[in-house]
Amino acid sequence: MSKPRTRRVGEDERSTVRERVLNFLYQAESRSIPVSEVIGAEVLAVQDAVAELAKAVEAGREQADELITEFSHSWTLGRMPAIDRNVLRLAIHELVARPEVPTAVVINEAVELAKRFSTEESGKFVNGVLSAIAKKTRG
Repeated sequence: MSKPRTRRVGEDERSTVRERVLNFLYQAESRSIPVSEVIGAEVLAVQDAVAELAKAVEAGREQADELITEFSHSWTLGRMPAIDRNVLRLAIHELVARPEVPTAVVINEAVELAKRFSTEESGKFVNGVLSAIAKKTRG
């Protein structure tokens, strides 16, 4: 009997995972509850990749927020749109904990999420902050 083939997650699927994670992070922050409660309240099963990534981002929130504060210059966390904060947290997690994901992919995906779900200027803001953070975290 042959060994089952491991299916690699395609970039389109990763983009969908990131979008779902962003949704859960935003809901959790908006309702001031843990992301695990948001995921647990879903009627349909949540993909393992989505749940694991959302929980990992939440676990690294303090470190991510420190980096955001350090590199966002005159913007405080409270002054940023909630979507931007959560896009940045997600991308920072990937920069720090997922070295197999190329830096350009992390930044491009974050910029696209920010442009799609936040303000007109969010893409530029997210790009600038993440570019600076990537230099520090990935050299």
